[in-house]
Amino acid sequence: MPIVTLTTDWGTKDHYLAAVKGTLLTQIPQVQIIDISHDIAPFNLNQASYILRNSWKAFPKGTIHLVGVNSEASLEHPHVAVVIEGHYFIGADNGIFALIFDSKPDEIYELDIIQASNKFTFSTKDVFISAAKHIAEGNPLSDLGNQLPDLTNRMAFKPVTETNVIKGKVIYIDRYENVITNISESLFFEMVQKKPFTILLRAGKYEIRKIHSSYSDVVEGELVAIFGSEHLLEIAQNRGRAAGLLGIQVDDVVRIEIG
Repeated sequence: MPIVTLTTDWGTKDHYLAAVKGTLLTQIPQVQIIDISHDIAPFNLNQASYILRNSWKAFPKGTIHLVGVNSEASLEHPHVAVVIEGHYFIGADNGIFALIFDSKPDEIYELDIIQASNKFTFSTKDVFISAAKHIAEGNPLSDLGNQLPDLTNRMAFKPVTETNVIKGKVIYIDRYENVITNISESLFFEMVQKKPFTILLRAGKYEIRKIHSSYSDVVEGELVAIFGSEHLLEIAQNRGRAAGLLGIQVDDVVRIEIG
């Protein structure tokens, strides 16, 4: 039974998601459809890549991942099928895959598929499902189009380190308004070791001086810094909403002073 995941910025108000699921079930009757997220902000590749990079490896090998975010094709950003670690990804080569993967994919093919309609605004339904069906039936990817040497590169922002300072930024805010940064656990402990430190938020308006292991390590309503399951520094409020409390948004700076 083939597994197909869907990651889109469509929401659930309109007909787009239902049309894609119906077409999938028609084209691949035994398919198991898994929704990763449809609440991504429109065209937000950074948000989509964060969600995908932290979920795709949990699926079994052979899973086909359809990415319906900013998916219109162009000469610079063609539709592609990508193979990495036994997984298949189908979407537009707009830089999102460079943000999802830590290593170069095993294979990349530009899709050369005749659309199911003469409209070019619904790629996931009219192109991606055809490619997914081809893969699910065990056909060679080389039949889908020409092989490409590389994907479009899109660099994720990396933390900046100076003497006794780490400067990172907020990369994601989840539905609990927990604030996830791009400062990794390994970088933090490499820099801090056993020295005292201060996490500065909102240009120093808020300070945290300790890392805990869970949200409930502090009293209800108190701010807490932890390293979550993604091994990234996270600022939360026990039983509260840290982002709203602090007035923090994606791309805001998080500074750590050491010593």
